Amino acid sequence: MDEKCAPLFQHTAPLHDAGLRGNIPDRMRLACPHIFLLLLISSTFLLGAQEPVTSVLPPGSTEASLVPAPTTQATSHGPVGLATATTSGRTDAPDETIKPTWETQSQARTYFLSIPAPRGMIVDRNGIPLAQTRISNNLALQFPTPLNWPESRVMSYARDHIRRAETLVGRRITLSDEFILKHYKNRGVLPMDLANDLSTEELLRFQARPAEGLTLRPIYVRMYPNGALAGHIIGYAGRAGRALDEVVQNNDPIFPDSQGREGIEQAFNAQLTGKSGQVNLAFDADGRKGSEKITIPPQPGQNVVLALDIKLQRLCEDVLSKNAKRGAIVIVDAKNGDVLAMASWPVFDPNQFVPSISPEVFKVLQDDPNVPLLPRAFRSAYPPGSTFKTFVGLAALETGTVTPESEFPCPPAFSVGNLVFRNWKKSDAGSLNFVGALTQSCNTWFYNVGIKTGGDQLSEWAMKCGLGSKTGLPLSSEAPGRIPTSPYMQKVYGRPLLKGDVANLSIGQGDTLISPLQMALSMAAVGNGGVVLKPRLVLQVQSFDNRVLIGYEPMARSYFAMKNSTRKAMRKALLGVVESGNGTAGKAAVPDVRVGGKTGTAQWGPKNKERTAAWFAGIAPVDEPKYAFSALYEGEVGNDDVHGGTQAAPLIGKVLREVYKEEKAKEKAAKEAAKAAKKKQKAEDAAAVAEEAESNPDRDGLLEEERQKEIERQAQDEN
Repeated sequence: MDEKCAPLFQHTAPLHDAGLRGNIPDRMRLACPHIFLLLLISSTFLLGAQEPVTSVLPPGSTEASLVPAPTTQATSHGPVGLATATTSGRTDAPDETIKPTWETQSQARTYFLSIPAPRGMIVDRNGIPLAQTRISNNLALQFPTPLNWPESRVMSYARDHIRRAETLVGRRITLSDEFILKHYKNRGVLPMDLANDLSTEELLRFQARPAEGLTLRPIYVRMYPNGALAGHIIGYAGRAGRALDEVVQNNDPIFPDSQGREGIEQAFNAQLTGKSGQVNLAFDADGRKGSEKITIPPQPGQNVVLALDIKLQRLCEDVLSKNAKRGAIVIVDAKNGDVLAMASWPVFDPNQFVPSISPEVFKVLQDDPNVPLLPRAFRSAYPPGSTFKTFVGLAALETGTVTPESEFPCPPAFSVGNLVFRNWKKSDAGSLNFVGALTQSCNTWFYNVGIKTGGDQLSEWAMKCGLGSKTGLPLSSEAPGRIPTSPYMQKVYGRPLLKGDVANLSIGQGDTLISPLQMALSMAAVGNGGVVLKPRLVLQVQSFDNRVLIGYEPMARSYFAMKNSTRKAMRKALLGVVESGNGTAGKAAVPDVRVGGKTGTAQWGPKNKERTAAWFAGIAPVDEPKYAFSALYEGEVGNDDVHGGTQAAPLIGKVLREVYKEEKAKEKAAKEAAKAAKKKQKAEDAAAVAEEAESNPDRDGLLEEERQKEIERQAQDEN
């Protein structure tokens, strides 16, 4: 190993953000960039197809001046970027042997081709890689120069080598005559790929029996080591630019580059994309390759550190996979808005899109009735049902329409003009205050209080909590949701909000739509006393040598000052929903943890395809919220036996029980470690005292004499 590279193998990346703890662990260690560049440009350095990619030195690096960049010299059969590498001189100086002579000699030419750079990594808050770049080895055919063969000889040469390649790697290779001739005519100076992404076994077989004219072409390939996990958030990177089958032009890449097409890959494409390098490929007047030289090495992209806790994300996806065909779970930090988990189900595997997805696989994804490509957590919005009663109660309490002690009846039905609105319970529940009404989810209580508060006030307070607008998530096509207002009703229905509309709004029905992400953040605002947080999905962006380039601090979208009486009543009510015998979310309970929340059930869609959305959203622990969450369960068409308490609340219960089980285990381990350390320190102190006493028998007497002298000095100072 290069001694200058050795320290890089021991390096870890610090996370310089107030919201992060510790360092990025060993998974983020980067291998030596010089070795990586040699792997890219040399056929004598071969790497397994699954080996993670590292990167070249960034601009301004002190090591760049210490280690000469590699140079290459190619034979007439050597492909671009694959000749044997040497390090005999610097590559940033002009090459006196390469001259653009095509102006004076028609057959002579120098190509200036680009070397795509490796994309940066995407990692979770603990440094676990979610997206990486690896080196893939393609088996390629290099035609001899000059390129002046007739078509018959081109085809004979190509077919002979294709047969040999099939024998070497053990796979069928199918290339049309048209493809081969087009490549020879347009791009014959570059290698023609025969077999992509060789496995380790195929690679070893080729190494054992190399063949003239066949070569390995290392290229960068994006990989997602956790498969489908968090696929909707990470997105994918696909092949960039035009198809590389036309006549070679200056600045063409020597292999296809990639760009972000979805998720973080798309939103942070500019940061993840590195700077391309350059290779000069020269041909003499007879069309023979004269030299090949890398003049500018590629510079890797930056690394994006997410707020996601991938262990929590995996737990949420696992719970959804076992308990729902379609749904979403979102968990955010109630104090700073960190998106700790944002799971949508079903999911897709981003690896299917690398380097491009086949039409057959894409059709399967598109035709799937469960729509796995849809990120339900942030790109879908649903009627919230009774979860919206939380915000109706907030509006009524904050505007003074009711007090926490105000009681109203909870009859089986409530009339608004000629319309009759019914409670979900058929019996009369008597008079209830807000805590009792939310605990029992009494529809008729909220019809009455909602109308007393007024439609405009309900809409205003819902929007104060962050509902009805995009949250600021840095991913494309976030659902804005919808809170009906008088202007909206006038525009859509030609009338203002009527009492019947307000009654529907009061129980989360009608035109109201909320995304799971919005719901979790709004519950965070209820729990933290009125701070509507912007979701923080990305913590920071780092250079490949671990310098923090961009840090994203926690941000509030807005703030409202919640009355202490409202906050107290709200916490008591949300807790009652989970812990009270009259509550609807007992299946979300966690031992020794005060979980609070609200269930909801609502129908949406056309009558012939109507589905039920089952919700549970809330905070934990209630008294000092650490987590704010929402769970959404999509029912089947025509299935009426779907409810927030029976389908959504258990999802959160399963997740939180695992979370707190692990937290308690960590706390116990920390206490035992602290106790052991204290015991060890006490023993060491006792041993030190004993040793001191043994070495200085008069120690106590000397200490007493010194104490008496100090007393005398203090007495003199006082006089």
